[in-house]
Amino acid sequence: MTTEAVGGLRIDTGTLLGAVVIVVTAYLLARATRVVLSELADRTTRGPVIRLTIPMTKFLIYGVAAYSILGPLFRLSQTQALAFSGVLGAALGFGLKDLLANLLGGLVIALETPYQVGDRVEIGDHYGEVVDVGVRATRLRTPDDDLVAVPNYLVITGPVANANAGAPEMLVVTELYVAPDADPDRARDIVEESVLTSRHLAADRPVTVRVEAEPRYRTIRAKAYVNDLDAEFAFESDVTRRALRAFEAEGIPTPSPRGFDDAA
Repeated sequence: MTTEAVGGLRIDTGTLLGAVVIVVTAYLLARATRVVLSELADRTTRGPVIRLTIPMTKFLIYGVAAYSILGPLFRLSQTQALAFSGVLGAALGFGLKDLLANLLGGLVIALETPYQVGDRVEIGDHYGEVVDVGVRATRLRTPDDDLVAVPNYLVITGPVANANAGAPEMLVVTELYVAPDADPDRARDIVEESVLTSRHLAADRPVTVRVEAEPRYRTIRAKAYVNDLDAEFAFESDVTRRALRAFEAEGIPTPSPRGFDDAA
């Protein structure tokens, strides 16, 4: 039995059965491919690269299946089939451009490894600990304990800052501010002492403390390494709290909020 439709569409029992077989075959093949590639990824050091091929392979399988169904259904000639493939490819490319960009970003991450799970990174406007690197997004745990999914395409379109690059220690920058008429040398010494006596300080790593002049205040910027990545903010808080207490005890003035507003 054959049914004629607008545009030459032909639907008969054989076409429908063939379409069902193709869909089922594509589904089973896609699932089998995912299982095989996942197992292979778990057994090799190139696992992240292999996992990135899973969605691409599934996309290819379903694309071939769609072409195999629509070709006989519409009785397309070779020229029409090529034209249809071009239009379909352009439409899919436009509609899935963000997905493809994220997959490309994931491939760059897998090949170049600008960061790995456990690193403290800044991607775009987001900063936090890398807890997962997926094929479409990287998940960060922010200082506020929020879980943020950052699209992988940001890795290839903007800068990525890695604070520790796989090392167990990381550099922490702590800034304190004093009034313009404060003794900068004494303020610097206080901040340096607060850094050197912190229990979170990494031993045998350099410590740098600088004084920078601003129009309405002075910035005391300390750079030091912590001995535990999880101590990043505890170290900064510890140094700030003890330095401010020493400023107050020695009468070292700090700028008023108005000073910051005027400087801005």
